[in-house]
Amino acid sequence: MVRITLLATIALGLQVQPGLAADATHGRQLALRWCASCHAVTPEAGRIADVPPPFANVAQRPDFDVNRLAFFLLDPHPVMPNMGLSRSEATDLAAYIASLRK
Repeated sequence: MVRITLLATIALGLQVQPGLAADATHGRQLALRWCASCHAVTPEAGRIADVPPPFANVAQRPDFDVNRLAFFLLDPHPVMPNMGLSRSEATDLAAYIASLRK
């Protein structure tokens, strides 16, 4: 029960609030620095592979949710390196990926 409460509190803290808007431009810089060696991070980038998915494909998923993605980036799955992103960096990176949605 404590774990669920803690996760809910963290998730609520990631939601973009007015005045605390995520910075997609900074998110793009983070993506180019941390993610481009594995993911196609810009629409212009050549497809590296389907796995890991290009960021534009992530943004197009029907179940895409910017808050859920930011939360995921704070504790990535084992295949991804732990980049040690701060909450604001995770929300910026998620906002950049969301900006690729058509």
